[in-house]
Amino acid sequence: MRIGVPRETKADEYRVAMLPVGVQLLTAAGHHVLIEAGAGSGSGYSDEQYGAAGADIVASHADVFEAELVVKVKEPLPEEWPLLRSGQVMFTYFHFAASRELTAACRDSGITALAYETLTDAGGGLPLLTPMSEVAGRMSVQEGAKYLERPMMGRGILLGGVTGVEPGNVLILGAGTVGTNAARVAAGLGANVVIMDVNLDRLRHVDAVMPPNVHTVYSDPHAVSEHVVEADLVIGAVLIPGARCPILLERAMLKQMRQGAVIVDVGVDQGGCVETIRATTHHDPTYVVDGVVHYGVANMPGAVGRTSTQALCHATQPYVLQLADSVSRGELAQLLSAHAGFRDALNLQQGEIINQAVASAFSG
Repeated sequence: MRIGVPRETKADEYRVAMLPVGVQLLTAAGHHVLIEAGAGSGSGYSDEQYGAAGADIVASHADVFEAELVVKVKEPLPEEWPLLRSGQVMFTYFHFAASRELTAACRDSGITALAYETLTDAGGGLPLLTPMSEVAGRMSVQEGAKYLERPMMGRGILLGGVTGVEPGNVLILGAGTVGTNAARVAAGLGANVVIMDVNLDRLRHVDAVMPPNVHTVYSDPHAVSEHVVEADLVIGAVLIPGARCPILLERAMLKQMRQGAVIVDVGVDQGGCVETIRATTHHDPTYVVDGVVHYGVANMPGAVGRTSTQALCHATQPYVLQLADSVSRGELAQLLSAHAGFRDALNLQQGEIINQAVASAFSG
C-alpha cells in the first residue's frame, strides 16, 4: 500500500510526520512510502536519508496525496483540500472543533480522518498529544519570557527577578500536561507560579511534585479574576479532547491586567481559553489588545522542528504501522472495532462526523 508523507505547508512549520527509521519499518512490512522532496529538511533529515531507508522521493505535493494513507503533522490547509479524495485515510492533528471550514471540507471530500489529538491509550491518556503538549508547555514560558521584554511591548519584567527585586508572577490556567510542564519551567526560572484547575486530584498531584514557588488554586471565575490582576504572564493550558476550549479569561478581564502583561494561549488551535485570542504565526506571533500582549501561535512546537519531530514520531510510529497494515488488508473496520484508541481517533468517516465533541461544536 502507498503511504504519503507530504512537506508541511503551514507557515513556519518545520516538523515532518515520519523519521527515516519509520520508512524503513514500513517498507520492511511491504509498504510503499512516498516522501515529498524536502519534507524533512526543517527537522534536519535529508532526502538522501529517506531514500536510503527505502522511500520514493517525489517532487510533487499532489503526488503524495495520491496515496491511500496520508500521514501528516498539521491539518490540511485550504490549498490542499482539493487534493483530498473519497476513501482516503488521513492520520494527523486535525483540531476540527476550531474550524467549521476545515471540518466541512474534509467531510465533503469523503476522507476518513483519524486525529492524533483524540487517539487514546489503554489508560485513557492521549499518547500522541502528550509529547507536543510537553514541548508547547515548556515553550510557553520561554516565549512568554521573551515577550515580557520591553522591546517586545512587554512590561520589561525578568521572570526570575534578581537580588533585591521580586520575581515575576505567572498564572497558568490548566494543570494538565501543558500546564505542569509550563509550571516546572517557570518555577525553575524562579518565578512565582499559580496553577489553576477544576480537578482537585490533579491539583493535589501538582502540590506533591512541584517546588514551593508553585501554588495551586481551584479554578472558578472569581479566582481567575482575582489572580489575573497580579499576573505578568498568563498561560492558557486548557484542553477538552476534541472539543473547543471553554473561555476562562474574558475580554472584560483584560482591563484589570497590568499594561504590558503577556498572554500565551497554548490551546489556540482548539479555539483558546482567552476570549481575545486568535491564531498567529511564528513570523508574526503577537498583537496587543487593551495593552496586553497576546501570543497565539497555533503550531508552537513547529519552531523546534527536530526535537518535536523526534518526540512526535517516537509516539506515532507504532500506530502508523498498525494502521497501514490494517488499511492495506482492507481491515480498517476491524481495527476500529477491536482498538478503542483508534475508535477515539476516528473523527470523520467518509463524509460523516463520528466524534461527538466535533459534532457538538457545530450543532448550533
